[in-house]
Amino acid sequence: MNFGNIIEHHADRFGDRTAFTYADERVTYAGLLDRVQRTAAVLRAEGIGKGDVVGMLLHNSLQLTDVMLACAYLGAIWMPVNWRLAAAELQYVVEHSGAKLIVSEEELLAQTSLLDPALPRLQAGPGAADPWRSLDDLVAAAEPVPAAEPVDLDDVARIMYTSGTTSRPKGVMLTHGNVAAKCAGHCVEMGLTQDDRGLICGPLYHVGALDLTLTNMLYLGGSTHIMRRFDAVGVLREIQERGITTVWLAPAMVNMVLAEPTLGDYDTTSMRVIIDGGEKMPLVLIQRLLDAFPSAWFADAYGLTESVGGDTFLDKGRSIDKLGSVGKAVIGVEVQIVDLDDAPVPAGEVGEVCLRGAKIFKGYWHDDEATATAKRGGWFHTGDLGYLDEDGCLFIVDRLKDIIITGGENVASLEVERVLYEHPAVLEAAVVGSPHPRWLEVPVAYLVLRPGVSATDEELEAFCRQRLASYKTPKGFRILDELPRNPSGKVLKRTLRDREHVEEG
Repeated sequence: MNFGNIIEHHADRFGDRTAFTYADERVTYAGLLDRVQRTAAVLRAEGIGKGDVVGMLLHNSLQLTDVMLACAYLGAIWMPVNWRLAAAELQYVVEHSGAKLIVSEEELLAQTSLLDPALPRLQAGPGAADPWRSLDDLVAAAEPVPAAEPVDLDDVARIMYTSGTTSRPKGVMLTHGNVAAKCAGHCVEMGLTQDDRGLICGPLYHVGALDLTLTNMLYLGGSTHIMRRFDAVGVLREIQERGITTVWLAPAMVNMVLAEPTLGDYDTTSMRVIIDGGEKMPLVLIQRLLDAFPSAWFADAYGLTESVGGDTFLDKGRSIDKLGSVGKAVIGVEVQIVDLDDAPVPAGEVGEVCLRGAKIFKGYWHDDEATATAKRGGWFHTGDLGYLDEDGCLFIVDRLKDIIITGGENVASLEVERVLYEHPAVLEAAVVGSPHPRWLEVPVAYLVLRPGVSATDEELEAFCRQRLASYKTPKGFRILDELPRNPSGKVLKRTLRDREHVEEG
C-alpha cells in the first residue's frame, strides 16, 4: 500500500470531501485523484517508473502535492529539494541522487543553472521556455493512469537530504512502511480525525510541515490548507477564517507569531494541537505560547528526518510539570540512552539518544558506511544528547557536537541558551565554544536583540551569573542582526565556531 492507494480509497468513499485548499482553490479527494493520475501519466511519459528518482524544487503549491502523490502512484521515489539551496548545492543533491527528472518553477529556475543540460525538466504553471516544458499544460492533456503501482513496505518512497549542519548532506531513504507507521503513530498520539483541519505554513521539503501535518491529514482523509510561504499574520488569519485545528511551527515561526502586534485581534480558539520541531524550543517561548493559545495542546516533539519526524510527544496537560521535556515515544518507537560504549544508562543519566521502530529510515542513499555507523547495534544513533526521567519522558540536552568542554567540565549550549532567552532583551541566542589558552574553550553567546531594545555585556553577564555556574556563564556576547542558518532554518553553530577560531587566530 502507498499513498496512491490511500487517495483511491478516499476518492471512492468520500470524493466530495475537501482534501486541500490553496489560496482560493479547493480540491476534493475525487479531484485530487484525477490530478494525481494525470500527473502520473506525464511522469510516465518522461520515462519515470518504479524506483526512479524525481527531484522537485518547488514552493508549497498544489503542483507539489500532485507530483509527490504521482510518484507514489507510480512507485517512483519522490525527492523534495530545499528551495533555499544555492545552485552548486542543488547540483550535488541532484547528481548524488541520480534523479531522472527535475520539476521546478519560474521563480527558482536560476538555481538549476548547473544541472546537466540533458536532464529532463518540467516547470510548474502554464507555459514554459525551452528546455523547460509546462507541467500544467501536459497534465491538462494527459489521460489518467488508471491504477496505482503495487509496492512493498520496504520499497523507498522518498529521499530527503539532511540539512548538513556538520557535513555534506546525506540522502535519507524513507520507505512506504516508514511513512505508514509514522502516520498511524501520529494519528493515535494526537487523536487526529477526519474532522481536523490542518495548516501548512512551513516548507514541504521539511518533515515538520510535511509529516507532522500534511501526510497525517491525507492518511485520515482530513482537510489541509496550504500556504505558499510562512507569514505570521497569514497564519493567524487562516486559523480564524478556516477553523484550523492543528499546525506544525518551528521555534522561529512561533517567535514571529507571538511577536505579531495584532495577535490578540484574532480568534484562535479552534486550535487544538500545536506541534513544534526543527530545534529545541526555549522554555520561555513555550510558556508564552501556552499563554497566547490557551485552548491548544502544545505537543512539544522530538524527531528527525531519519525517523519521519515526531518520535516523541509531550502528553496533553504535561506542559507545566514536565516543562522542557519532549515527552514519551509514539506507538511503535523505542527510545534508549547509551554511553560512549553504546551501553544503556539508567534513568536520569545523560547519553546519546537512540531510536528503533518501524518508522526509522532504511539507510542513507549510496552511503553504506554512514548507514552502518548510524544504525549500529540495531538502533539509530541520533547524535543528540539527552536523558529519560523515571517516568520515561525524554529531555534533550544538546547535540553531541555542540557540547562545550571548558576546564574539563561539559557545558550544554542549550542550557545556557535557555537562560539567555529569559532575558527580556534577547530574541534569539546561540552559544558556542571559543578557543581559550587555559581552559581549552569557553562559552560565548551570539545574540539577536529585540527591536528597539539594548543590553550591555555587563548586564547580560550578571543576568547569567545569577542563574548559571561561573564556568557556564558566557565569557563574551556578540550581537548580530541575525543568526546564520542553513537552508532548513537551523542555526549554523559551525559557522559561529569558525568565526571564533578566526578571531582567536
